[in-house]
Amino acid sequence: MTTATQDPAPAAESPVRRRRRGSGLGSYLLVRALLIIPTVFILVTTVFFLMRTTGDPITAALGGRLPADQLAERVREAGYDRPLLVQYLDYLGSLLQGDFGTTLSDRRPVTEVLTTYGAATLELAVYAVAVALVVGIPLGMVAARLRDRYPDAVLRFFAIFCYATPVFFAGLLLKLVFSVWLGWLPVAGRISTRGQLQLNRNGADTGIYLVDAISTGDGDLVLEVLRYAVLPSLALGLLTAGVFLRLVRTNMIGTLGSGYVEAARSRGVSEPRLVRKHAYRPALVPIITVIGLQVALVLSGAVLTETTFEWRGLGFQLSQYLQARDFVAVQGIVALLAVIVALTNFVVDVVAALIDPRVRYS
Repeated sequence: MTTATQDPAPAAESPVRRRRRGSGLGSYLLVRALLIIPTVFILVTTVFFLMRTTGDPITAALGGRLPADQLAERVREAGYDRPLLVQYLDYLGSLLQGDFGTTLSDRRPVTEVLTTYGAATLELAVYAVAVALVVGIPLGMVAARLRDRYPDAVLRFFAIFCYATPVFFAGLLLKLVFSVWLGWLPVAGRISTRGQLQLNRNGADTGIYLVDAISTGDGDLVLEVLRYAVLPSLALGLLTAGVFLRLVRTNMIGTLGSGYVEAARSRGVSEPRLVRKHAYRPALVPIITVIGLQVALVLSGAVLTETTFEWRGLGFQLSQYLQARDFVAVQGIVALLAVIVALTNFVVDVVAALIDPRVRYS
């Protein structure tokens, strides 16, 4: 008589293994969080010393406008006659206390400048990322689905064109076509004078005009805000859309040729369903990891975009302060942008680690 043997029950995951897995994620996030500090430190330090290559900020901003004795007195009062290393240490100490200094050109606290104009840049960046996602991802899917065909070649050329075109030139071209020739959209600004007065009457003060317009309940005002945002959002968003298009195309082509997709295709699954159900989501994972880098690209492009369209945000103010040689204001704005980029990359790293466990061990 034979006795039936039962397969042993699958062993439960040991507590040690669970702890190792959790500690791997925790260590990964801790390292990424700690990297924020040297990233911001290096950028702030670089900007500080580069700004001082032409001399002290007072002389750079007011040289030739004041008599030599008054200029020297202001330099002494501001402490710019001290050794450069002492100035640098004082600057770092002020930053750690949240003091970004006072602008030289208009005597405003830098924190006030950041809070006043930061919302405008944030709004433009959100619009631009939305354009990049809406344009880049669907077109990347189409290019992958029609690989090596005529539409694929056109879309690849479009992606290269978007990425290689300077953002200021794209802005001028969009203004020429849609504002001057067709007259469909405003040339510049964030809102009309009438709309600005209406926002002020309603006490809307978040600085994000779309939110403020929605809070008024006036649909026409909301449409006006969106009309003013179309051209700068396209000029800045298409720059990143080209990157997303190429990235989605490349990853979807790789996914469509993988073993599990071939197995699904052999079972008779249609190509559109393969794209939607099997290849779409895996191809989007790399997008998440790239978004952090694209935020830096968007913020750098915002300087030219805001200047081209007179969109009064941090980028526009940064260009004005650069022309005025206002080093204090420039350092404060750059420091804030560095913190934003570093924090965005950290959030992206967290999301990528949660979605793909392989990331945390790479």
